[in-house]
Amino acid sequence: MEKQRKRTDSSSGQGMLWLFGAILAIQGFGSAITEAGWDTSFGVAGLLRAAHMPEWATPLVGFAGLALLGMAARRHYTGRRADRHS
Repeated sequence: MEKQRKRTDSSSGQGMLWLFGAILAIQGFGSAITEAGWDTSFGVAGLLRAAHMPEWATPLVGFAGLALLGMAARRHYTGRRADRHS
């Protein structure tokens, strides 16, 4: 029973990593591309401009999203490998 509970707690945290990673990557890079191509700010870029943040802050949000996606992928594949060996 404890193993099942641990797996459920782990999978909900795993899902949050995937979700927030995807949101940050899409918002960060999408906002930066839109701002560069069409000279308009929306989403994260708009919020960061309103907060007087520099232009490089928007892609930084995208890279933070990629880092979270990388962490989620590593946990996913590490967990799969551990399940195979047990």
